[in-house]
Amino acid sequence: MRVIRRRLALYAITFWVAITVNFLLPHFMPGDPIQTMIGKLTGQVTPAEIRAIRLSFGGGLNQSLLSQYFTYLGQLAHGNLGVSITQSATVSSILRSHVPWTIGLIGISTIISFFVGTLCGALLGWTRGSRMDSLIPTATFFQAVPYFFLGTVMLLVFASNLHWFPVLGPYNQSQGLQPGWTWAYVASVVRYAELPVISIVLSSVAGWMLGMRNMMITMVAEDFVLMSIAMGLPKRKVIWAAARNAVLPSIANLSLAIGLVVSGALLVELVFNYPGVGDLLLNAVQSQDYPLIQGIFLCITLAVLAANLLADLFYLLLDPRTRTEVAP
Repeated sequence: MRVIRRRLALYAITFWVAITVNFLLPHFMPGDPIQTMIGKLTGQVTPAEIRAIRLSFGGGLNQSLLSQYFTYLGQLAHGNLGVSITQSATVSSILRSHVPWTIGLIGISTIISFFVGTLCGALLGWTRGSRMDSLIPTATFFQAVPYFFLGTVMLLVFASNLHWFPVLGPYNQSQGLQPGWTWAYVASVVRYAELPVISIVLSSVAGWMLGMRNMMITMVAEDFVLMSIAMGLPKRKVIWAAARNAVLPSIANLSLAIGLVVSGALLVELVFNYPGVGDLLLNAVQSQDYPLIQGIFLCITLAVLAANLLADLFYLLLDPRTRTEVAP
């Protein structure tokens, strides 16, 4: 329990540093970011709108920096991330409409590629030199191809020409479907996500496969595996024991991959016209929408910290050595 408490304290400090950096972002900008954003607005800007813009930066830039900081912390405690300048809506509502699409598409694709690559890598490492090694050049080829090219080719061949998959968008908007937990809407979302998921898995599975294969080859040569084989233990138990130790580095990489899921795969969303966080972040940077940039940065920070915390918990579960504290 002491190990877990120390980890939680470390993540709490990291989160506080991230919040502080997020608060200071607009203050590092040259000039007055408020006037810059107001100049980009079309039409007449009312004093109430200007006041709302200044409040979105932590209480107004006319206050002291410390007062702005505490005001900003109070806003975060109430879930107030400010108001977007370009979309005239709260940052929280914008994120709620975009984050689920990214988590659903990129998150599921990452988990599928991890399990497929890890399983194939474990089998390749255990049966090194067999015919299964032919999977390595094929998977490496798809990983070496630039994603925008792979996604565009698959879109043209399998969607536009063969009509095996829908072309673009998150769901069939031509039939007047309304977002909700209806069978027609969910089925349409899954159908439109099939080709993007396949393309992401093809372009990322090789990394998990090669990493697990190399670690599995190392584990097979360990004494405990050789002793288990000599004792006549079932092959299934020996493979599981070796894979359990070999998968630990992949779990650390998975935590980073899942954490970065919230930032989205910009090329995926551009190629398949998906309304995710990556495209939202690109538009926010191009339009200098500082409140929206701050909200996305905070969301990505939370996702990375949560994913790393889960990875630490899995480490404690899979590797008993991490539960033992080293005496100072």
